[in-house]
Amino acid sequence: MKEHQPFISASLPFPAITPEQCRDELNAIGRQLTRNAERFGDKFPSACTSDNRYVLKENNDWTNGFWTGMQMIAWEFSGESTYLGVIERNIASFRARLTAHHVLDHHDIGFLYSLSAVAYWKLTGSDAIKPLITAAADLLIRRFHDNAGFIQAWGKLSDPQEHRLIIDSLINLPLLHVAASISGKKHYSEVAERHYLTVINNIFRADGSTFHTFYFDPANGQPAYGKTFQGYSDQSCWARGQAWAILGIPLNWSATGKIQHYALWQKACDYFFHHLPADGVPTWDLILVGQDDAPKDSSALAIAICGLLEAHKHLPDAHYDQIARQLLQALMTQASASNDSACEGLLKHGVYAYALGKGINECNLWGDYFYMEALYRLYHPQWSGYWI
Repeated sequence: MKEHQPFISASLPFPAITPEQCRDELNAIGRQLTRNAERFGDKFPSACTSDNRYVLKENNDWTNGFWTGMQMIAWEFSGESTYLGVIERNIASFRARLTAHHVLDHHDIGFLYSLSAVAYWKLTGSDAIKPLITAAADLLIRRFHDNAGFIQAWGKLSDPQEHRLIIDSLINLPLLHVAASISGKKHYSEVAERHYLTVINNIFRADGSTFHTFYFDPANGQPAYGKTFQGYSDQSCWARGQAWAILGIPLNWSATGKIQHYALWQKACDYFFHHLPADGVPTWDLILVGQDDAPKDSSALAIAICGLLEAHKHLPDAHYDQIARQLLQALMTQASASNDSACEGLLKHGVYAYALGKGINECNLWGDYFYMEALYRLYHPQWSGYWI
């Protein structure tokens, strides 16, 4: 169909990655994960590296699920039971964390429990894990403001200064759809759909770029204004935020079975991919493209590639997988850590939070995870993934 044509030319200046290259990189990643697991023990790695090494910590951050998700992919790819041992210890930790309500007053419940509890259920079929999935979903929907129709990102629900959503939230919504599916309770998916539409209706600018956060009037729930937290400025476009949109919209297609807001998704993709530098890896904020000294955020490209591949499931004639193969080749060439024995991460040249001076030109867990997910999606095109 004409309206399902790719938004950018397929003649990108990168060769397409092959399934054999994906396999070889996944094998190298498996060896690194095994080394990391031996050092980490029952601890979790920090959100980002320091001098390319992860700091060990308890299960108390929004990023811990990415470590478990990497173990899940490694187990699927290799079939080696050593990964399952790490996974089951992680699952016990996530169960204890939820019971204790330990550092869970935020919206990133989906990042934590989709890549742990949901992934475990999808791989094992265990009914015993289902109560953990629905309990996590219950915790997430407690943050829903009915008058404005959104899930609050951070802070106390009574704090008017925190009355906002952030674009990352699109990736937390699949947890609610899974909870609806396994419980038969439509309320989970109804909350997810209302929040999704609130994001769609407010977070995008006319040119297809996005705000990082969007505020609402606490008194009447009306949209107030967009603002950044991670980006260069309130008027700029944070690269990782734009990538969350590129992945989040197709995930909603998969959750609902309806291709909605396709033109908006194309526009968001257009903006992102037309702000890539010559090597294909975006600067941490897209407004900085062309500034040679601006740090890259490789994780944003990994996330966006996964978004292209999720869209390809629904629109195979648009050949988004071909664009993804070319961009993944560029990402592997520029940022793979597989040949650096001193680096514990999988994907170099990420940025956690530039304004806070955190994780600049370092590896980070979400970059590692989505790089691995992108590789496995292309190695095993029938793979359903863990989100939906």
